Order: sequence, then structure tokens, then C-alpha cells
Amino acid sequence: MAQLDTLDIIVLAALLLGTVAYFTKGTYWAVYGDPYGNSLATSNGAAKAGKSRNIIEKMEEQDKNCVVFYGSQTGTAEDYASRIAKEGHSRFGLNTMVADLEDYDFDNLDKFPDDKLAVFVLATYGEGEPTDNAVEFYEFIGSEDISFSEGASADDQPLANLKYVAFGLGNNTYEHYNSMVRNVDKYLAKLGATRLGAAGEGDDGAGTMEEDFLAWKEPMWADVTEKLGLEEREAVYEPVFEINEKPDMDADADEVYLGEPNKNHLEGSQKGPFNANNPFIAPIAESHELFNTKERNCLHMEISIAGSNLTYTTGDHIAIWPTNAGKEVDRFLNVLGLGPKRHTVIAVKGLDPTAKVPFPSPTTYDAAVRYHMEICAPVSRQFVSTIAQFAPSEEVKAEMVKLGSEKEYFHEKVTDRHLNLAQLLEILSNGESWSKIPFSLMIEGLLKIQPRYYSISSSSLVQKDKISITAVVESSQKAGSPHILKGVTTNYLLALKQKQHGDPDPDPHGLNYAIVGPRNKYDGIHVPVHVRHSNFKLPSDHSKPVIMVGPGTGVAPFRAFVQERAAQAKNGADVGKTVLFFGCRKRSEDFMYEKEWQQYKEALGDKFEMHTAFSRDGPKKVYVQHQIEENAEEVNKLLEQKAYFYVCGDAANMAREVNILLGKIISKHRNVSEQKGEEIVKAMRASNQYQEDVWS
Repeated sequence: MAQLDTLDIIVLAALLLGTVAYFTKGTYWAVYGDPYGNSLATSNGAAKAGKSRNIIEKMEEQDKNCVVFYGSQTGTAEDYASRIAKEGHSRFGLNTMVADLEDYDFDNLDKFPDDKLAVFVLATYGEGEPTDNAVEFYEFIGSEDISFSEGASADDQPLANLKYVAFGLGNNTYEHYNSMVRNVDKYLAKLGATRLGAAGEGDDGAGTMEEDFLAWKEPMWADVTEKLGLEEREAVYEPVFEINEKPDMDADADEVYLGEPNKNHLEGSQKGPFNANNPFIAPIAESHELFNTKERNCLHMEISIAGSNLTYTTGDHIAIWPTNAGKEVDRFLNVLGLGPKRHTVIAVKGLDPTAKVPFPSPTTYDAAVRYHMEICAPVSRQFVSTIAQFAPSEEVKAEMVKLGSEKEYFHEKVTDRHLNLAQLLEILSNGESWSKIPFSLMIEGLLKIQPRYYSISSSSLVQKDKISITAVVESSQKAGSPHILKGVTTNYLLALKQKQHGDPDPDPHGLNYAIVGPRNKYDGIHVPVHVRHSNFKLPSDHSKPVIMVGPGTGVAPFRAFVQERAAQAKNGADVGKTVLFFGCRKRSEDFMYEKEWQQYKEALGDKFEMHTAFSRDGPKKVYVQHQIEENAEEVNKLLEQKAYFYVCGDAANMAREVNILLGKIISKHRNVSEQKGEEIVKAMRASNQYQEDVWS
């Protein structure tokens, strides 16, 4: 074999790197973390102080005896981690810190002191995967050939000194329910660690996450206090953040953040890379309604990413960074007695070096609430209990205590009425101000506002510089509730669409969004975005048949899939059979992209089949499941030809029913048992032949 010279080696290395880049789509270097992570360096110097990745050193430096690690994708696990840390300190005197799993190495866990406690709060993402910030930890702790700093192997029980607590966040509509916490618990036990309390599991699919957490934590704390010799004390609120008002400072001063996510944006320059830490302020090229009814809105938007260096591939997601509705910002500030001071400049800093301020500072009350705090989220019963001590009267305090302690009463008065925090406080005090509540408590108790992810409904092959999204504007009301739940982001997008179509002062459903953004930086119809890569992909071999199931806006990625296949067919490619099952309410009202499907049919010919289910057009409700059953023989035949099967939409009902139905179809048409049919579907999932893009 001829020897390779230096140039050969360089060329081969470049080819290898290019190949990895193409097939991973940047997976290994596109890190998605805290959406405001980059702002911390400018907002709170202490948050970045001491960049050691040695958690034991960090705990010793800060005199901590309890660390609460979190693996979080949307911020909920991080919120629960913060709540555990605060409660551990206020009730039991633990010196706690919250830690992002991706900030530390774990090969020295074998040196974890036996008088300290580790807590793991772990969300399961997608089909049993770790969250982005937990990938390295999960791969390390589950490794077959794991080794620690003292050289011990798994057989030596290297974590015999480690005492830990575990809580998982999952969704029972997914097959691998809470697999992160279950697997990590198993790995830690195998390595000799001792769990205190049960491994808790919260279920977002059943809507019981909060109650699951509350039911788990009391017996957990009882075990922790017994094993660590702690004593419970009366919980007293101790702020995590210091809020300094700057009345002499002008809110329009160049150094004051008015909603900008980081320093580059503050200084008026957009610099990439654009990702979950740093959004691209993207122009909306065009927008229009997809529904032919005034009762509901469904938006189609084309968002330009030209010149941003952002890329996407068909099947990816776009993240929209929302702004809170002005109506709810006003309500929130007024009920806290901050209305007159809304534009007062405040400097926020952590009172503990490990505390991270979740937004840049200095800022104003208005900007913090409008752009950074999840003020429209459901209220937690535990947070209601915490706020009770700051009630404006003893009568209101008694009602808050009752709400916080009685599960059914809380559900009747709060959860079932879709109340957010400010709405609840307003009702309880009959409009009287809750001016005793420290603003620091609001920062600690409310999630930071999270980007919302939408399936991209365009093909990157057809339009690489424009991303299409398809979104129903959320608006729902429960019987007996005066409050209508309005989607924060979809109504924000509706306001942008109305502005684009000539309304000088759009006010969707009376929510009045500040759509021009901080310092008018979003004017000209812009929206902050980033792209999240997905594994929801067409087969690389376009001659393979595909079956797609997407009722409602679940059709979004399938518009992209069919658009791509039509373009491939026009270019002379041999495209496989492409079957779409689509459902909506009425053909005349919400048959999305009706004319487009005809165009794709012209391009694909008999390679494209569309089966429609209009649930409210006939005497009986017809759903996509019925259409799949009617075409069961063809579905099975295509699956035997190794067709890829895709489902997008509601996880709890539609996706679960389709999964069960597919097993039955295989059982019937292949003359095997139903159990065997289920096993075949599971094998399809394992090999990526069956893919889902679903939501609760």
C-alpha cells in the first residue's frame, strides 16, 4: 500500500469532518442550553465566577453541603431544582446550590463526601433521551467502562459515599416514560450510591406533574432529615436575588437592557452563531390566514433567515422567542403595586455566588416582566403557599393557606379556571395591591420565559433561506371559568401578522403586544428565532415509501415532506409512494393548504395519495384513525415494503391510538398475534422506521 503524504492526510481529514458534519447536522457542536446563558456574564459577574468543573471543589469554596443538579430542556426541571434547593435551605438549614449538569465533570464523584447530599432532577426528552445539557453526564454515568478519579471501576462500588435524591419529569404518552431518572437511579445504585427517599416521577402527560412532585417531596424530606440528622425549622423567606432600584438612572440609557437578550443585541449588533443562547431577529417575509372562518385563526408565516448563517433541514423545528401580552404585563405589575414604577431601572444580582440571574441587568421592571418572566404560566400550589405570608390582609392570607394546603380546592379555584398568578392575586384581594411581595420572590418563583418550538412546514431543498411555520392561535375556555386561556406566542404571532397586513395598532383579543420590541429593534415585522435540529426526517433513499399521519397543524412537517418529494420528482428522481392522512373539522373551514396538495399531486402523480377526515362534516365524527383503518391493507402492504411511518400532533390521544391501531393492522393482515404486532411496531420505532413529532 502506498504511503500517504501530508496533503493526503489533510484531505482525508477534511472529507471525514465534512461527512460527520453532513450526517450529524451539527449535533455534536450545536449546544443548546439556557436561553439567557450568554447574558449572565454581563448581568451577574458572580454567576460566572470560579469556572472550575470540579463540583466538590465548588461546594467546598462556597460552603455548600447540598447540590441540586438539573437536566432540563424547557426550564421546568430547572424550576423544580430551584424549588428543592430553596426548600432544603429554608426548612432544613441545608446550604444548597443549583447546578447545570453540563457545567461539571463527574469522574470525581467517588470523592463526594458522605456528609453532603446530591439531588438529581432529570427531565426525559423525546423518545427516552437525555436533555441537551445532560447528554455528557448520562453517557458518563451509564458507560460500560466507567472509571473515576481514584481509578476504581464499577465493580469496586466507587460511589459508596454518595447519598442522593432523584426526581424525574416525564410524559406517559411516550414509550420510554421517565427513562432518564429510572436509568440514572439504576446506574448510581450499581455504582454503590445510596438513594434517600423514593425516586420520584412526575407525569406531564396526565397533567399531574405538580401534584406528583408535591406528593413525592414530603416523604423524601422525612428520609433525608433522618439519614442526615437534620432538624426542620420554620421556613422563612430568604431572597436569592438583591434588587437595587436606580431612580436617578434613565431607562433609555445605553447600558440599560429593555428586553435585549444579551450585550450584542443591546449594542445594536446581531452576531452569530444564532442558537438557544442568542436569537436571530428575523424578518417575517409574508403571512396569511389558513382558516376560512372568523371563529379561529391559523397562521402561515414565512420567516427569512437569509444572511444569518442559520440553516435547517426538512423536519427541523423553529424556536420563536415570545413577548408577554401587554394586558398581562399591566395586570402583573399593577397587582404587585409596581405600575407607577414600571420604568424604574433596577440592578439584579445574586446574593449567593452560585445564583444565576435569569436575565440581563440593569433593566426595568417592565422589561423583566415583558420579555423574561413566564407570567402567564399555570400557578403552582407550592408557590401559592409561599406567597401567603405576603398577603395584604389576614383574610386573604387564610384563603391562600387553604389553597396551598388543599389539593382539590386548589384545582377547583385555580387550575380548572386557567388562572395565572396575577389573575389569582387580583381575584383574591379584590384588586387590592400585593405590595409586600418582594420582586426577588417573583424572579425565583416564576419560570423564565421559554422559546416555543414549531415544526417547520417547508422543505430546505425548496426554500433554504425561508422557514415556513403553521400555527393555530390558541384560545380555550373551560366551562364555568371566566378566563380564556390565550396562547402567549401564537397571539404574539397574530399581532405581527395583523401589523403586516396594515393594522397600525394590532390588538389581538385585547392583548396589545409590544411588537416593535425593545428600542423598536423588531420594527418592520421581525421576530426573534433560532433553529433546533430534529431527528424527524425523510428517509435518505427517496425511493422508499412513506406514510404520514398529521391531523390539524400536525400536518405542518408533512407539507414540508410532500413539498420536498414533489421537488425531487420534478427533478427526475424516482420518488416512492407518499401517503398522507390528514384530518380537520370542516372542509370549508380548516382544510389547510387545500390547493397546494393538488399542485403536489400534479408533480407526484399516482405516487401521492391523500386521505382526509373531516370530523364535523357528517353525522358521525371521522378521524384519521378511521381513515387508516379503512386503508389498512394498503398501509400494511407499504410497511412490508419498508415504508417509513410518521405521526405528528397530539400525543395523549391521536398518536397513542394510531400506535395501537398500527399493531392491530399488522396483526390482522400478517396473521400474527396482537402481541407480535405490537413487537413489530416497537422494532419499527427502534430502527427509526416509525417516527413521532408529538406534543401534550
